[in-house]
Amino acid sequence: MISPDLRHTAKAAFAHSLPIMSGFLFLGMAYGVYMSSLGFSAWYPALMALFIFAGSVEFIVAGMLIMAFAPSSVLLLVLMVSARQIFYGISMLGKFEGITGWKRWYLIAGMTDESFAINYTADPNGVDRAWFMVLVTLFLHIYWVAGSALGGVLGAVLPFDLTGAEFAMTALFLVIFVEQWARERTHESSLVGIGMTAACLIIFGKTHFLLPAMGGILLYLSVRKKAIEAKMANAKPAKS
Repeated sequence: MISPDLRHTAKAAFAHSLPIMSGFLFLGMAYGVYMSSLGFSAWYPALMALFIFAGSVEFIVAGMLIMAFAPSSVLLLVLMVSARQIFYGISMLGKFEGITGWKRWYLIAGMTDESFAINYTADPNGVDRAWFMVLVTLFLHIYWVAGSALGGVLGAVLPFDLTGAEFAMTALFLVIFVEQWARERTHESSLVGIGMTAACLIIFGKTHFLLPAMGGILLYLSVRKKAIEAKMANAKPAKS
C-alpha cells in the first residue's frame, strides 16, 4: 500500500513533469513515425525508448541500424552527442548524496536534459527528495516510451508530417532557462554559458562547437568556483 508521504511526493513529481509531457509525447511520436518510415515494426521504437532513453541518440541509432555495421563509429558519435551528460553528472553529485541502491543507479541511467533540469532546480516542500527525483525520471521515461510506441503504431497506418516538431523541446528549454534566470542570485554562470557557446559557435561552426563550448565553460567555472559561490552567498535572494 502506498503511504501518504509517497503519494504526496508522487503528486509533486507529476506536477513538475507535466510541462514536459506534451513535448515528450510529441517528439516520441515523431521518433516512432521515423522508425516506421525506415521499415521497423512498432516494438523497435518502444524497446529502444525503454532501454536507451536518450532522444537524440535514438534518432542516430535508428539511422545507423540501416547502414553497414560499424560499432566503433556508433560509439564515438554517441559519446560526442552525449558528452554533456558528464557535466550533468558532476552537477548532480551533491543532489545524489545519500541515495543508494537501485534508486541511485536508475537516476544515473535515466538522466536526460529534462530530468536534470527539473531535479537540479526544483525545490518542493515536504517531499522525500530521493523519491521525488526517481518519480520525475520515471514519469518522463513513461511519456517517452508511450509516445514512441504510439508513433510506431500510428506511423504504420497513417501518413504524418511532423516538420518542425523538434522546436517543441527548444521552446521548453527556453522556458526552463528563463525560470532559472529569475531564480539566480548571480547571473555570471548563465552569461558565461551563453557567451562561451556563442563564441565557439562562431569559431568552430555548428557541427563542432559543442565540446569546445562545454570544455570552456567547465574550465571557467572551475577557476571561478569560489568567487561565484561568494557572490551567491552575499547576493540578495531573487524575487519569486
